[in-house]
Amino acid sequence: MFRTMSVAFTREEDLEATAADLADRPISPHPNLVTPEGLAMIEAELASARAAYTAAQMKGSIESDRTAMARATRDLRYWSARRASAQLVEPTENDGAVRFGGSVSIEREDGRAQTWRIVGEDEADPAAGSVSHVSPLARAVVGKRVGDEVMVAGQSAEIVAVS
Repeated sequence: MFRTMSVAFTREEDLEATAADLADRPISPHPNLVTPEGLAMIEAELASARAAYTAAQMKGSIESDRTAMARATRDLRYWSARRASAQLVEPTENDGAVRFGGSVSIEREDGRAQTWRIVGEDEADPAAGSVSHVSPLARAVVGKRVGDEVMVAGQSAEIVAVS
């Protein structure tokens, strides 16, 4: 027979430990290529994580503050690692080929036209029109030129603009 123990009979430290045991944010195994804007974003996130860590340290040992400290520590580790591994890719002159940091417009067989900018993993936001350089879309179009056919999400598409 199994018995359950009331929370009233647990130590407060045990409850706090579960709040503080946050898993690290996963770090991609791919090269951390960044645009100048991506590097600025990483540096801003790192500064924010440092500020959150300092604020959590100053608040003391209240349980919610321990959770805030755990989150701040996790974010600080992540953004420190991302900043340390960042490889800045400066914009280059457009030679007509799709490149990291540049934009590509495609037209699908059904007539839909879409434009994306190829950026670093941390700065990618597909809803805002940017995709990671390691995404299937970016891998399909990098190095291609206007007029080239590519496979995107299992469908044929034509590159109609590169900038």
